[in-house]
Amino acid sequence: MWSPTKTKKYGVAVYNWKGDTRYGLPLEIGETVQILEECAGWYRGFSTKNRSVKGIFPCSYVHLKPCKVDNEGLFESVIPLEDPVVREVTLVLREWVQIWKQLYLERETYKFSALRKVMREMLDWRRQLLTGTLTQDQTRELQIRLTAKIDWGNRKLGLDLVPRQGAQMVDPDMISFVELYQVHAQSAENSQGASSRGTMRRKEARKILTHHLYFCMRDFGYHVGEDTEIYFSLYDTKRAKYISERFLVRISREGFSNYVEKLHSNCTIFTDLGNADLSRDIYLVAHVLRVGRMLYSDSVKKSSSSPSSVFKRPHGCAVLPVSEVLLSKDSPDEKEFSCKVFTTDEKDFHQLHELLIKKQSSKYSPLGGQPNYGIGISLKMLHGELSQVREENPLLFKNVALTQKLGFSDVIMPGDVRNDLYLTLERGEFERGGKSTGKNIEATIVVLDAEGKILENCLWGASGMDGSNLYQSMIIYHHNSPWWSETIRLAVPIDKFYGSHIRIEYRHCSTREKTDNKRLFGFSFCRLMEAGGATVHDGPHELYMYKCEEKSRLDPSLYLQLPSSSNDSAASTTSSSIFARSSKETVWVHTLLCSTKLTQNVDLLSLLQWREHPDRIQEALGRVRRLDGEELVKFLQDVLDALFSMFSTEDGNSTSHSGLVFHVLVSIFSLLEDSKFEHFKPVMDAYISGHFAAALVYKGLLSSVQHCADWVNSTEKQEPIQKCFRSLEYIFKFIIQSRLLFARATGGQYEDSFRKDLYNVFYALHKMLGASNDIILPTQVALLHSISAVYEQLLLVLPILEVTKLATAMLESLPVRDLPPQLTQAKLTAIRNMVTSSLFTDDDTDGFAESRNLLLTTSCKHLRLHLAHRDELRLCTEILGEVLGFLFKQRGAQSQDKVNNCLHHDVEILCLSTLDMLIQTVLIIIDRSAAVLGPLVACLLGLLQLLDEFHYKRLWEELGDRKPVKDFLLRVFLVFRDLIKQDVFPSDWLVIRMVANNVMLTALQELAQPLVLSFLDSRCYFDHQLWSNYFNLAVTFLTQPSLQLEKFSEVKRDKILEKYGDMRVLMGFQILSMWSNLGEHKINFVPSMVGPFLEVTLVPEAELRKATLGIFFDMMQCEQQAHGNFKQVESELIDKLDILISENKGDDEYRQLFNTMEHLSAVLLDRVQSEDPAWKDSGAAFISSVTRLLERLLDYRSVIQGDENRDKRMSCTVNLLNFYKNEINRKEMYLRYIYKLHDLHLPAENYTEAGFTMKLYADQLSWTSRSLVSDPQYPGFPEWQRKEQLYRQIIHYFDRGKCWEKGIPLCKELAELYELHLFDYAKLSDILRTQARFFDNILTQLRPEPEYFRVGFYGLSFPLFVRNKLFVYRGLEYERIGAFTQRLQTEFPSAHILMKNCPPDDTILNSEGQYIQICNVKPIPEENPLFPVGADIPEKIANFYIVNDVRRFQLDRPIHKGPVDKENEFKSLWIERTTLITSSPLPGILRWFEVIERSVEEVPPVQFACETMAGVNKELRQLVAQYTAEPKRNINPFSMRLQGIIDANVMGGIAKYQTAFFTPDFAKQNPEFTDHVLRLKILTLEQLQVLESALVLHGDLAPAGVQPLHRRLKERFAQLKTGLRDLGSLQVHRGRPSLTSTSSIINTPLPPLPTEKKLMTHSAGVHLSGETIGGRSTVPYGQLAQAAAAAEEQGVDDEDIYTKPMEALSAHPPPPPPPPIPQRESRPRSVGYGDLARTPTRGNNDYSSLPPMRITRELLEGDSSPTIPRPPKPTHQRSLSKPLSFPCTPPPGGLDTVSSPLRNSWSEASMDEAPPLPPRGQTPDKRNTSLHLDTSQTPPAPPKRLMKKGSSPAILNMDAIVDVNLESSDLDGSGGSGDGVTGGGSGYDLRDSGYAEFPVSHGLTPTNNFNNLSYEDFELPQSHRCSELNISPPTLSPRALNCAPPPPIPPKSNVMPSSPPDLAPSDSPSDLFSETHSENATGLSSGNDHSNNLSGCSLPVGVDNYSVPKSQNIPQRTGSPT
Repeated sequence: MWSPTKTKKYGVAVYNWKGDTRYGLPLEIGETVQILEECAGWYRGFSTKNRSVKGIFPCSYVHLKPCKVDNEGLFESVIPLEDPVVREVTLVLREWVQIWKQLYLERETYKFSALRKVMREMLDWRRQLLTGTLTQDQTRELQIRLTAKIDWGNRKLGLDLVPRQGAQMVDPDMISFVELYQVHAQSAENSQGASSRGTMRRKEARKILTHHLYFCMRDFGYHVGEDTEIYFSLYDTKRAKYISERFLVRISREGFSNYVEKLHSNCTIFTDLGNADLSRDIYLVAHVLRVGRMLYSDSVKKSSSSPSSVFKRPHGCAVLPVSEVLLSKDSPDEKEFSCKVFTTDEKDFHQLHELLIKKQSSKYSPLGGQPNYGIGISLKMLHGELSQVREENPLLFKNVALTQKLGFSDVIMPGDVRNDLYLTLERGEFERGGKSTGKNIEATIVVLDAEGKILENCLWGASGMDGSNLYQSMIIYHHNSPWWSETIRLAVPIDKFYGSHIRIEYRHCSTREKTDNKRLFGFSFCRLMEAGGATVHDGPHELYMYKCEEKSRLDPSLYLQLPSSSNDSAASTTSSSIFARSSKETVWVHTLLCSTKLTQNVDLLSLLQWREHPDRIQEALGRVRRLDGEELVKFLQDVLDALFSMFSTEDGNSTSHSGLVFHVLVSIFSLLEDSKFEHFKPVMDAYISGHFAAALVYKGLLSSVQHCADWVNSTEKQEPIQKCFRSLEYIFKFIIQSRLLFARATGGQYEDSFRKDLYNVFYALHKMLGASNDIILPTQVALLHSISAVYEQLLLVLPILEVTKLATAMLESLPVRDLPPQLTQAKLTAIRNMVTSSLFTDDDTDGFAESRNLLLTTSCKHLRLHLAHRDELRLCTEILGEVLGFLFKQRGAQSQDKVNNCLHHDVEILCLSTLDMLIQTVLIIIDRSAAVLGPLVACLLGLLQLLDEFHYKRLWEELGDRKPVKDFLLRVFLVFRDLIKQDVFPSDWLVIRMVANNVMLTALQELAQPLVLSFLDSRCYFDHQLWSNYFNLAVTFLTQPSLQLEKFSEVKRDKILEKYGDMRVLMGFQILSMWSNLGEHKINFVPSMVGPFLEVTLVPEAELRKATLGIFFDMMQCEQQAHGNFKQVESELIDKLDILISENKGDDEYRQLFNTMEHLSAVLLDRVQSEDPAWKDSGAAFISSVTRLLERLLDYRSVIQGDENRDKRMSCTVNLLNFYKNEINRKEMYLRYIYKLHDLHLPAENYTEAGFTMKLYADQLSWTSRSLVSDPQYPGFPEWQRKEQLYRQIIHYFDRGKCWEKGIPLCKELAELYELHLFDYAKLSDILRTQARFFDNILTQLRPEPEYFRVGFYGLSFPLFVRNKLFVYRGLEYERIGAFTQRLQTEFPSAHILMKNCPPDDTILNSEGQYIQICNVKPIPEENPLFPVGADIPEKIANFYIVNDVRRFQLDRPIHKGPVDKENEFKSLWIERTTLITSSPLPGILRWFEVIERSVEEVPPVQFACETMAGVNKELRQLVAQYTAEPKRNINPFSMRLQGIIDANVMGGIAKYQTAFFTPDFAKQNPEFTDHVLRLKILTLEQLQVLESALVLHGDLAPAGVQPLHRRLKERFAQLKTGLRDLGSLQVHRGRPSLTSTSSIINTPLPPLPTEKKLMTHSAGVHLSGETIGGRSTVPYGQLAQAAAAAEEQGVDDEDIYTKPMEALSAHPPPPPPPPIPQRESRPRSVGYGDLARTPTRGNNDYSSLPPMRITRELLEGDSSPTIPRPPKPTHQRSLSKPLSFPCTPPPGGLDTVSSPLRNSWSEASMDEAPPLPPRGQTPDKRNTSLHLDTSQTPPAPPKRLMKKGSSPAILNMDAIVDVNLESSDLDGSGGSGDGVTGGGSGYDLRDSGYAEFPVSHGLTPTNNFNNLSYEDFELPQSHRCSELNISPPTLSPRALNCAPPPPIPPKSNVMPSSPPDLAPSDSPSDLFSETHSENATGLSSGNDHSNNLSGCSLPVGVDNYSVPKSQNIPQRTGSPT
């Protein structure tokens, strides 16, 4: 059975438990659990981490801890009974560890390591606390360090401040709000001072007046050889005097380390340094004295016998500046120092320390001898009173001598007893005495008492030594004027002081070693007290020296009658002198008395002995007033006794001295206010209570005070009166004590008389306060500052109520108006002192309640006045704070059931008097950043905290009428709103914010009552303003950040919920209850409260949310009833949703909101459909509209941040924009999102799109003068003006986006406006210039054509707005598919790219992942209404519309149908053509649009062939037109293009079409394609005609260098025509329109010939010595010419190009096999990666007339499969994946007009093996007859070409292989700009020229033109590789070396000066070789890499440079390369 636990309530998991049982609760080690029930070894409970999940766990896994249970039962809370600091550390570490992990993830290395260190320390300290082995002091100190560390960490981590007193956290329930504020402020200050070391920076909370210096001598680094004494003292350099007595360290002759006289004999503490001393220039001076023989030498060192007499001799001195140590207040550690010892002449020894300080190095030298490393010293400062420091550092003070200051410390403590007389033996002047050398004089000091006995142990040469009977000075060798400067302390007992004297004896010491070597020759003496009883005065004394040579004659009775010095008045002059005074010999000494018992002051003595000299009293009193305070406080009791005796006679009457005595008393009382003597106040109090006995002085004192008060107005001298008023506290203490003594003695006689006198005094004081006079102002202030203490004294003799009446009467006596600020301050200070005195706080006295009531009422009246004027707000808040604090404590003290009526009444007074004024003041100053704001708000909330229901009722009664109540409520609401919205308390003060919220919540519940009672009456009393303010405030309260618990950490959230619950829920239900009270007035809050209530629904509390949603239904119903619709609710709800979501920053919240709105929709739909059919439909429609809006808004919200989401933001913005325009027609919202979209486009540099976006806005405006209403940015503008601004802005954007065609209509519209309406010709000319520039730009500026990509987003993880949708994207400038794919992957980092291009299946569509499919599409241009049908539009103009303003896009995918003919795959090659239509044309307001329509059709093979042919024809015509129009254009592109087409045909492309489509079988099987077949034939013939006319033109234009090529082309063309003679029956008239089909994206080159090894005797394969780079052959022109010549020479006739392969094979023996070409990587490379600065232009740029063929897998796998040539680098193409272009014959120029948009669909399998190039025909060259090639030899393998990965491939040097015809070439690249290409600007332009894309070979089925390649065919640039081609150098016959010079070479292209022209391969390899290796060749090398270097030119990285050999069919070759 499960039974509830009684004691076992709380435990900690000591093992991990997985909870792998039914109902098991998983636990981690260290987790705390609360136990509810137990059963047989199991507990049931929950983890404090998650209280909502309950479960069971084994008892053995949990360690129980003692705890305390509050609220037993359902809602019990369990608090562990452990040290609260330990518990706090536990919770803090749990919270910190989460943040610590986060810091690691965010790579905050410094914070991470600092926090780890601090957490480890805290764990260690927590462990120490838990062990319980520390002392109380240690525990307390450790707790303070721990909490300081916690506060430091919280502050650094941005966590909440913990308010604490000492180490303990405060409980906010136990202190008033004001005190809580003060604790917070103090804790904040402390945490600012805490450091990571956990130490507190010392705050100057109280000023420390006393400091001490701990000194320790660590080492003495000299070997003296004799005993040594070192005297240390502190020396003030500025005043040139010692400030401390000396401290002695003795060192034995063996050295420092061997000598230990007693423990700690080398340490001392220099005590009682004042603040002034710390700032002085203090040095530590060390005097080193040698104690031993008079003279010290090496011989003496060796003698071990000790001398008979020892002498103190000067040895050296060291100084150390200690100012740095003195000023270091925060350093707890000792600092170590070292100082060197120096020596000098003995006569200067006394000033050696000064010489060292002044650095007069000429007068001293370092002490000799080894070792010499100085004196080692350590120092440390201690601060505070000596007693306190001794407590704090008990070990430091153990056995340590204290070295006292010379003089008193800054603070004299009453218990201090000191009686020291310091005597400094300064110097002496002695006679030589007939000797040539000076004496060695030793002075011996003894102290003798009155009887002549030596006082024992009263002489202290230094601290650190014992007292002795005599003191012997050091000896200055042979010097008659010795300076000793030795200070000794005389500790003479008080009773012996009187009559004692000092005697100084002088002896001459001999250097000889003899028994009596010290001979007395004189003495001096000095009396300790003067004749009048005063101690010897401080200062120098010049003592007489008396001669005496026998010790026995020194009898005090004899010499004491002699004068000791010239000032000695005590000597009797009559006695005859026994001792002769030496007139020339004198000794100077200096005395200083530090005694609390003795005085040197004669005036003080005369006061104390006033009875002996009554005639001198007046004089003595006058002098005492001028006395120093130190003397007075030392004899305080005696002085006071004497003064009171003088003050009045025995019967209490005044004496003649009373007035003067009163002034002396006042000056003594004033002394106690001085900080130096404030510690004597307890002494004074003790005197009053224990010693004072003058029972009658009260009369005199009262009359004296009254006299002062009366005299104030009639005297200018206010100082004495002010002194009197400042001392009133002590004066009244004496008055009261005197009266009590008298009453006790007489049984209370003269009570009435006393009271009367007392009242008279107060009357006089009140009268004085009532006067307004600047002179007496300081006096009034002095009185007010001290009067409150007087009232406390009066309580001893008067009832409390009477005293209070006196106090209030005094306050009332002050003027009400125009009070000077000082007086206001003084008055409020007096009130503050009163409310903290026992007048206010004493509960034990009779009449206390009435008294407090009276004082409170008066105080509140004054407070109200000053709050209203905002005078001295700081003092006002202090007073209020004290009152509130006291009342709060009273409330806490009262028992639960018993109401304290007095307290209740006090709170009522406070509330009614100050609450409204307090609110008003806060409201006024809350916007200013006043320092007093915090305390003032704390007072306001503290007062509200005390109010209960009754007080509010009284408040409403007091306010009375509706108007005051309304004003009051409005003010309260405003203040509360400001308190919530403005951070009055810092954001990390969580505790006080929560208490404040709690107070406001309670207040708001109370403030709701008058709203319902007084402002809801249905007639005319309903107040919309009040109710609206209340609702708005309530919502603001509920939605404030500090209550959003979801955002807090778990620990913080639990704390708040445990203490306060979720205040939002309480407030929410309060709102609901108020709403339900409204009834018919609800309509007043439609629609204004829609937004606020919507925010309430954000609170994640199901019940509250459900209830709040009903409000919306109420609103809709209200509006439906009132207006017949609910448009306002709808409109407002939509507005607020938009704002809430756009501004909402928290992810969780917006999801909550979504759930809320789904819930709202469900609830409302339910209500709408069930309640009122009248508005059922519109309600349902509205709700569905809101739901759709929410979807869009939430999409927008999810992408509102982050650069990677910019494109998504654009999409969402457009969705919202369309929603607001089309669905609900909200212009201002529409406009807002237009601006947002515009602002997104600009940073992305989408200028065209930004222009289209702003055009949406411009289209909304007209050219009228109506005022603009919807645009808040331009309020009041006329519409035409805004439209004009927009047009100019849009034109600017179109200009930057190079979309000039779109800007021109706007320019025209503006021109019309300026010309016909505004007549502003300046603007007109400007806009026309812009328009003209646009037209120019269209013709002259370079515009890259964009690529278009189809993108599909599949999978359920995508946002709704793209999920399972298809889009067409417009690429960025020069962006190819690789870059585009990378961009999309950045935007969707978790998406997978689909490699296949087929439509995805359902598994992908419905998966939880993200899949993206990307491929190129070709735009289909729309018909342009601007261009008339059939018009000849210039290419520059038409090109724009081919790729812009497009909505339809085409995508082709090759498929095979039916049986596949391996020899001719064209028969079965169909095209699957997909057409996509987007929602808007591109470009538009976005760079992409959704596909809204998709259609698929299949294109039969023959139709595709037609499209291919038509494309080539069209392009040829364009070329002819161009060169006809511009005959001076560079001929190279034309030549190359013609060569590509004609040679490709020769190689058999059309033959494939012939065999596939022109056969009778095809016509029979496919009768439906007859038209296409016919059209294909017509197109073929058309091509022949066009070629013919092109060749004629070419012949006319070709310069001499190109003529050989031209002849070659003519021959080839003749062959071509012969092959097509069967088509001759078709008549094609030039005049008829050509049969062209729709231009296809797929423009294919000619198919390769079948690859059987054709042996042609007359045609041999050409060996290319150049490379094929980017689709260009690098064969030099000269080779072509020579190849043609060679062919002619051999006299071989042209063979029909369509000879059957097998026939050719049988006719010729096969040539040796060509060298294999290394395999190319199977994946084609990415488009756009190697291309630099390509200038795409539209047009049908495929110059081969027939498509290539695809190779089948079977063919590839067979043994006889041919190798496929390595395709070159593709260039300008619009295809999804890398199109494969093949070795071809491009033109040299690479002009943009001939770039090709070819596609390729080669499968990966087709890359396995590259076939050799097919054989080419030869045409003999008649010009070169001398060339003979030996064809009997097998050609050697071509040379290998190696290329480094990633490096730029080498290119043939043009100049090395091309004979440049200077006449016809433009060497500087500036001539003929080509077709749209700026001259010379594309030196690295490697674009495909678009000639035949690859050589034709058997079985090659090129689907080169298809854009259906999937992503797997795509290759990123880093994968570019250059395979090695195994190409051997060719061999030549010897005769080849003597060949004739080659014919001239066609000129270099001026467009690409640095790039070698690609020519069609020559027919004859022998021609090539002979040219290449002839002596006259232009430096071409033998086919090695050297031949491929283009001087001064390199290619971009990643551009492949292929060397592809042609088939080598000439076995007879001989010779070797040169």
